[in-house]
Amino acid sequence: MQITIDLPPDLEQDLIRQAEQSNVPLQTLILQALRRMVQTPPVSTSQWSEVILSYEGIPDFPAFESYRDDLLPPREPELF
Repeated sequence: MQITIDLPPDLEQDLIRQAEQSNVPLQTLILQALRRMVQTPPVSTSQWSEVILSYEGIPDFPAFESYRDDLLPPREPELF
């Protein structure tokens, strides 16, 4: 696809200067800029909601770790 746009002279000169400094063709510089602009940040589905993150618990409730010693060890699998 080919697109023709009219750039203001100052922007054109800035792009040309940047391309020369980066040692890349002008077309490559423009394509890189456009790709960065249209990329959407990945949506993180593993992030906990603010309600969960701000939960402070119940002060009078014993900590879960206090029950660790009362837990039964895992059963050994029977091989035969």
